[in-house]
Amino acid sequence: MAKRYEKVSDDLRRRIESGEYAPGDRLPAETTLVTEYKVSLPTLRQALAGLQTEGLIEKRHGRGNFVRKPRQRVERSNLRHQWEKDRARADLRERSSTGATERDTSLTIKQLAFHAEYEQIEASGELAAALNIEPGAAVLRRTYRTRSVDEDEPLNVARSYIPYEIVEKNPDLLDASQEPWPGGTMNQLHTVGIEIDRVEEVVTARPPTSEEIEELGLMPGVAVMDVRKTLYDISGRIVEVADVVLPGDHYVVKCVTPLERW
Repeated sequence: MAKRYEKVSDDLRRRIESGEYAPGDRLPAETTLVTEYKVSLPTLRQALAGLQTEGLIEKRHGRGNFVRKPRQRVERSNLRHQWEKDRARADLRERSSTGATERDTSLTIKQLAFHAEYEQIEASGELAAALNIEPGAAVLRRTYRTRSVDEDEPLNVARSYIPYEIVEKNPDLLDASQEPWPGGTMNQLHTVGIEIDRVEEVVTARPPTSEEIEELGLMPGVAVMDVRKTLYDISGRIVEVADVVLPGDHYVVKCVTPLERW
């Protein structure tokens, strides 16, 4: 038998899904809902907490409970890497027309806001092992945050690490103001004579940190996916390692494996 708070949450969910309360609408005050449903305030708040966990509503401090607007859905497929490589040698006009994020989100360049930060760091032991370089070697760390112009939080946070000796061959690759770079990382590496042979990605899921909850605007109970991406050139050398944090309520990870025909 359903508990009283479950009946309240079921009815509010129905009213949201039917459009009675549209995205962005504020729900009636808690005192009003207590009277309407004939429940106690703790029972009502338990029902609202369940809807918040589902991502249907959000509580804004001092303002009340609001129906949450659907988040931009993103499908990340491993086919994106071949698509990016196919464009790495294209002319500037073609490379500037769209990028991998636009491909994943179906948004246009004008519908996305892009922010990049560059920093030279020394490789830690873990990073040096991942890049197959000496600990303490110079590395260019690039942090990317891209968001829909209709949302305040980024779609993801990506941190890229490239040995400094690679990127310093082209001074433009050290300049964050050049971002977003037409053609992405594969074109950047192409400018210094590097062709990517394969991409390895390892995906794991975990609870978010408190900083990630705030930065990514995560609702209670939403997990994140960590993607560790490693790029190898045609000689087998590791030329980039990237860590990408994907919010679980934004992303679907789709794995496609083309099979050779007999």
